Amino acid sequence: MSRFFKAGSDSESETESSEDDEIIQQRPSAAPVQSRTFQFSDDEDDSRRIVRSAKDKRFDEMTNIIQQMKNHKQIKDMANVLNDFEALIKAADKAKKVIQEEGVPRFFIRCLFDLEEYANECWEDKEWRKSISKNNSKSFTSLRQKLKKYIREKYEKEVNDYKENPDQGDDDKRDETPAPQDEESEDEVDTSVKAPVKPKLPAPPVIKKQLPKSMDDDDDDDDDIDWDSSDDSVESDIDDEQFDTGKLTAEYFLKKSDSGTSKKEKKRKEPKQMKLEETDEEGDWEEVKGGAPLIMERPKMFGKDQEINVDAVLKKLYEITSARGKKGTDRNEQIELLKELREIAETNNLGLGIDVKLYFNIIGAIFDYNPNTLTSMRNDVWESCLSYLQTLLNILIDHPEVNVGEHIKEDDENLTEAPLYVRGCFLTLVEKMDEEFTKMLQSCDAHSTEYVERLQDERQVCDILEKTLRYLEIKGTTLEISRIYLKRIEHLYYKFDTSCVYTGDNEPKKEGTSEQTMDKLCKFLYTSETPDRLRTRAILCHIYHHALHNRWFQARDLMLMSHLQDNIGHSDIPTQLLYNRTLVQLGLCAFRQGNIRDAHNALVDIQSSNRAKELLAQGLLPNRQNERTPEQEKIEKRRLFPYHMHINLELLECVYLVSAMLLEIPFMAAHEMDVRRRMISKNFHHVMKMSERQTLIGPPESMREHVVAASKSMKTGDWKACKNFIINDKMNAKVWDLFFQPDKVRDMITVKIQEESLRTYLFTYSNVYDTLSLHTLAEMFELDMSVVHRIISKMIINEELMASLAEPTQTVIMHRTEPSRLQSLALQLSDKFLTLVENNERILEVKQGIYPFQNKRDRNDRQPGTSAAFQHHTQGVVEGEGYGPPTSKSVTNNQHWNRRNNKNYSRESRNY
Repeated sequence: MSRFFKAGSDSESETESSEDDEIIQQRPSAAPVQSRTFQFSDDEDDSRRIVRSAKDKRFDEMTNIIQQMKNHKQIKDMANVLNDFEALIKAADKAKKVIQEEGVPRFFIRCLFDLEEYANECWEDKEWRKSISKNNSKSFTSLRQKLKKYIREKYEKEVNDYKENPDQGDDDKRDETPAPQDEESEDEVDTSVKAPVKPKLPAPPVIKKQLPKSMDDDDDDDDDIDWDSSDDSVESDIDDEQFDTGKLTAEYFLKKSDSGTSKKEKKRKEPKQMKLEETDEEGDWEEVKGGAPLIMERPKMFGKDQEINVDAVLKKLYEITSARGKKGTDRNEQIELLKELREIAETNNLGLGIDVKLYFNIIGAIFDYNPNTLTSMRNDVWESCLSYLQTLLNILIDHPEVNVGEHIKEDDENLTEAPLYVRGCFLTLVEKMDEEFTKMLQSCDAHSTEYVERLQDERQVCDILEKTLRYLEIKGTTLEISRIYLKRIEHLYYKFDTSCVYTGDNEPKKEGTSEQTMDKLCKFLYTSETPDRLRTRAILCHIYHHALHNRWFQARDLMLMSHLQDNIGHSDIPTQLLYNRTLVQLGLCAFRQGNIRDAHNALVDIQSSNRAKELLAQGLLPNRQNERTPEQEKIEKRRLFPYHMHINLELLECVYLVSAMLLEIPFMAAHEMDVRRRMISKNFHHVMKMSERQTLIGPPESMREHVVAASKSMKTGDWKACKNFIINDKMNAKVWDLFFQPDKVRDMITVKIQEESLRTYLFTYSNVYDTLSLHTLAEMFELDMSVVHRIISKMIINEELMASLAEPTQTVIMHRTEPSRLQSLALQLSDKFLTLVENNERILEVKQGIYPFQNKRDRNDRQPGTSAAFQHHTQGVVEGEGYGPPTSKSVTNNQHWNRRNNKNYSRESRNY
């Protein structure tokens, strides 16, 4: 029976009507107006002011994004899923500090794993991919790429652990949909409102018994429908004493905490129980257990009853390779399909020809796995590539009846009967493998263990090159043999072999050394008809190898006879970089052999530009004038040599500065008063000037400061101080110990310092002495008499020292032909004065209006070698349009003028 027809007192009807009015007022209108009369109490305000930790804030933000992502995944809105994923990445970056302290949250890893599985499932659904819009397709493609990259770079280990043990770890339920606090507060407010408003109160037991059974049932049904609550729960909460309407107090209308929680728990649990009961009754549905989702098995390549032969395998192979290079092709899946196809062909014994063809396609797919040419392979892919190359190479060597090559067309292939013909170039695969190996070394940190581990693969790479060389010597063409020879040379030329270092004259070549191998490989390239680039690179590598092992004369002669320095500017950039490296190594070899001038000439071009690091392809320097574009920077990074092939730049600079010091200091002492003296090394002069500009000069610390201090000591003839600055503990640890046999290098430097200090001493103090004893000079510089005699004789022959040797007395007699310091300064002053006069006369010519296009008579009247202003000054008279005839005085002055302008009139040609 409805509650509107139920009997009641007048007071009850009044309360019902008033309560109904209150319910109507509390219902929201179309435009609700907030009233300030109803305010929350202080307790409610305090309950809402909750201080949350940084962890809760960050993790709640991430869970909210994950929930939005789930909703978008259900409707397959890929654009919003991509936006949610990007927002989740930003939220994870904000929570970086919290993650470092607390660890990576389980719900975040679960979300990444679920999203990856979801993307894979959508990718397998080809019909859905064809039906989606263009925007969704682009978003889905970018989502897959960004997700794979993000997981691979940051959370690959955590996701793999979760795949293995999905149910382990902390049971963090942040990703579940929590009941919002606002809804709970609304439920609380609603229940508090409904309690006093409810018009029908449960009748007491006495009244309930007096009602008919049918009416009682109707009332229960109506109450359940309208008020969505059970009478039993209400009756249990009400005392008999409070049931009387006269005894209803405010406590009756208050919300009971126990009953509220029990009702909510029942509402949450009942639907789940009902669903489970329904599934049990139907029997067609099964409960999904927790853990990793089921992985769909790949469909089989061939049907159950299909015959597997060579034609079927080739047809399947063309079907797989036709998707190569297309947008959206999964490269990893292609590799797996080709591997599976090869296993099927092997189990069915389809022959060696189809096996070799499948190996070629598998290795090509592995090289295509990484589409970016600037990044290197992963380690596992690289190892599989090496293993497949080794297997294919062994098959080709062990079975000579298999013929492979680029010249074989696909129509001419024979995969069933011997001799077998397969289209494919193994040399191209080997060259590609060598490029990938170089890229892997470039991408690794040179000071990490990873670089050492990757460098260990060079033994396997060289083994493949050696086997390929032996195979192509039998079946390859001349061009193919030249290409593999060059690859072998490039892996050998920079390696130091102690067994073939040059130590003396007429040494017999040892068998089995790198010298003999290099000589054999390079001579084949010199004599055969190979491209110029291959021959040029072979010559440079051969010179580098000679210079590295102290074979100075062979390296120098080969460089001069090849004339590479004339045409190297027309070569490609990698060859020019190799030329720079060879030239530097040649200079270091000349320095080790004591040829200081040759060493300086070889190193001056590289060191004078201050770009040795970039010219040797050992790094990039910031370019201030022209900024590189990102593409140019990527191209230049690809040209860099791996770290184990680098030449020590500090050693290079030290050798250059020491060579410049041994050449420049004696030259400066010999031409101290020459105003226009040339500089042998501009870089060395710059270093000296920078040192002289310093206000406070302390003890030397760096390598440059040591060389500058040694140069200052050599100027005064103090060879011992110069030696101590060049050869000391600091310099030994940094530079000289990097040489092979460093003690020999130190002895050579000491001897050179003694000899050049002697020459500097004679240039500086020769005008002070009348005679000098050879024994005194030998004791002063700790040299043999023969060495001192040789140095002074050479200086006299070259007219560097105006003196003569007295053999009986072993003395040097000075001739006093060179000007003194005062005379040299006077000559400098006169030269500067004449230059000033000439400049003033040129200014007068401009003021007088005398120009080259003046009339012919004016030009012919002047004496040769004189200016119009000078004739005007000597004659003192201007007649008509031009100048008058020259007088004897002007002729005399003109002769003096011509004498002053004579090129041969110099300080060296005068006799005093």
